[in-house]
Amino acid sequence: MTSEQKNQIVLMHNQGYGYKKIAACLDISPNTVKSWLKRLNMTADECHEITTDENYCKGCGKPIMQISGRKKMLFCCRDCRQKWWNTHLDQVRRKAIYSFTCLHCGKEFTAYGNNHRKYCSRKCYIDERFHQSGK
Repeated sequence: MTSEQKNQIVLMHNQGYGYKKIAACLDISPNTVKSWLKRLNMTADECHEITTDENYCKGCGKPIMQISGRKKMLFCCRDCRQKWWNTHLDQVRRKAIYSFTCLHCGKEFTAYGNNHRKYCSRKCYIDERFHQSGK
């Protein structure tokens, strides 16, 4: 299900459409609509307010529908988030940078996010595993 379909489900539900009508309009299963609304705590009895206060995706610029009582969304989908972070590495606050010494070649190296590294490269891992000398 696309992010556009998710937004449409929420909008149509807030306008009073039922699960079957929403599913027919978006050409998806009524159970998909029902489970998505349940995930958002939007049962037939209670609805959250949806706002479109000038919130736009940092990746593609599409408007983002914010759900009250939830964390503010910065991206419309996972793909936009990945692309944005990969192109803005200078703005990432990398706190988990670890320093190691390679068990095979003895070279000092750093790794992000993994504090259990033993080798500086895949080559050193293979060489050490199959007992090839490199020191």
